[in-house]
Amino acid sequence: MSKILTRSEVRTESTWNLDDIFATKEAWEEERKAIEMDISTVTQYEGRLGEGAEALLACLEAQEKLQGRLQRMNAYSYLHQSGDSINPQNQMDASKARDVSSAVSSALSFVRSEILSLPDEKVEAYIEEEPGLQVFERSLKLLLETKRHRLSAETEKVLASFGEVLSAPYRIYERSKLADMTFPPAEDGRGQQVPVSFALYENKYVESADTTLRRNSFKAFSETLYKYRNTFAEAYGTEVKRQVIESRLRGYDSVTDMLLKPQQVTTAMYSNILDIIQTELAPHMRRYAALKKRVLGLSEMTFADLKAPLDPDYSPGITFEEAGELIKEALQVLGPEYGEIVADSFRERWIDYADNAGKRTGAFCMSIPDVHSYILISWSDNMRGAFTLAHEVGHAGHLMLAGKNQRLTNARPSLYFIEAPSTLNELLLADHLIKRSNDPRMRRWVISQLLGTYFHNFVTHLLEGELQRQVYELAMNNEPITAVKLGELKGRILSSFWGEDVVIDDHASLTWMRQPHYYMSLYPYTYAAGLTASTAVAEQIRNEGQPAVDRWLEVLKAGGSKSPLELMKLAGVDMSQPEPIRSAVRYVGELIDELESLY
Repeated sequence: MSKILTRSEVRTESTWNLDDIFATKEAWEEERKAIEMDISTVTQYEGRLGEGAEALLACLEAQEKLQGRLQRMNAYSYLHQSGDSINPQNQMDASKARDVSSAVSSALSFVRSEILSLPDEKVEAYIEEEPGLQVFERSLKLLLETKRHRLSAETEKVLASFGEVLSAPYRIYERSKLADMTFPPAEDGRGQQVPVSFALYENKYVESADTTLRRNSFKAFSETLYKYRNTFAEAYGTEVKRQVIESRLRGYDSVTDMLLKPQQVTTAMYSNILDIIQTELAPHMRRYAALKKRVLGLSEMTFADLKAPLDPDYSPGITFEEAGELIKEALQVLGPEYGEIVADSFRERWIDYADNAGKRTGAFCMSIPDVHSYILISWSDNMRGAFTLAHEVGHAGHLMLAGKNQRLTNARPSLYFIEAPSTLNELLLADHLIKRSNDPRMRRWVISQLLGTYFHNFVTHLLEGELQRQVYELAMNNEPITAVKLGELKGRILSSFWGEDVVIDDHASLTWMRQPHYYMSLYPYTYAAGLTASTAVAEQIRNEGQPAVDRWLEVLKAGGSKSPLELMKLAGVDMSQPEPIRSAVRYVGELIDELESLY
């Protein structure tokens, strides 16, 4: 039986080069200490923001500079720990970084409190008077909108100082999952024992053509999850209770209203995504499940079979290097400036694709001010991985263009928009693959990969969002969030979506334990929002060509200088209306129609 490698055993070339952030560990330590010393560059303005526009500008510029340094310092320790969470030194360094973050957050809480203590008209007069404040206008006005929900300056400072303590539920979840949880091996269809880990199951076995391995690995995976169910439920329940208490303290009507506020999203926009997709997509996905059951000759379709390949004999493997070349080719349509970012990400070791014990599961992209983006993924030599990689490269291209064209204050857009640039790259990759071949078998294989993108965002993440919606409703009614309750909710949500033809057992009901997104506010549903917009933009690029590409690049460069609705309208998509959502769902139905005809 092959074994899961330790971090020291993987090839250096398969790991990211974090020396681009700090050349040495000593340099990071020096900067960590220097940031604590330099908090005074901002706190020297405490009590002075009412003196005039000049003082406010100086304070905001000093704060922006310090926050950029803090992000770089935090990123260095976070990325080290993401690559190897078992390493005690990485754990210690991450803790030290969080201590500094809490100190900075507490010390700088006066900035928001003092601005909010000023009359709105005075802040607006400052902006008119001082041209340098215009770059901060959007963030200042968004801050003023929260005025009625702010607590006293002293209370805000105390809450900020508890930052590390209040974020503990997520760290407990991650530490349990990555450092403590081990899985028994599973038997494949040849009677061989194979190792099981979070990364191996979610990136490889879940899509295996071997039904025995697929189901046995899911059983081994789920039985280990089950042992941790009460710990994970306690961590998540504590996180939800923290959010509910805060929403009440701040005078929001609900925790959902509080979490939607920074996204600049209305309750109607949030509900449209969850309601329309669940209702209108479910019949299409049930047909897709029925097609798999028939083509694969399964006596029953279980939850563990939903991602099984339709054509297991036609599943060309792909190395990381081959995927890089393929992605660069597919994204050439976005022009040379974007293409250079893509090329650098592969050429300069921005990507960590090793598979080792203690590595963070899933995939993410982190863009660091004045450095560049870093991408984490665990590579399994399959095309689903290539789509995931294209997705994360989409985040890198977006945030680096935004960082190049916007100040740090305006670089990052709302969560509601953040997944549009990433999912567009997956659609462009699919278009590129289809153009390269006229083979019907190749076409149905690519459609299957494309449906994997919609499954991930319109099903997996969307149903996470539905669980969140129901959990927050229970919590607002003071009902306890327990492992039993979470399992019941998840089971009902899955059964409601998939109907009677997919077996949803107790193991399937444990999938609430698998994703970290529940600890990231109302993040899960935004994947579907982003893919809705990117579906429309991809169609524009197919039909219009360069004009649509030019609009899209303008949107990427705008970063967070506009609201998500404004960004999407600039791209030619009106997300205030339900039609783009319905159109995207119809497109998925058309893909399944074609797939049925091809089989």
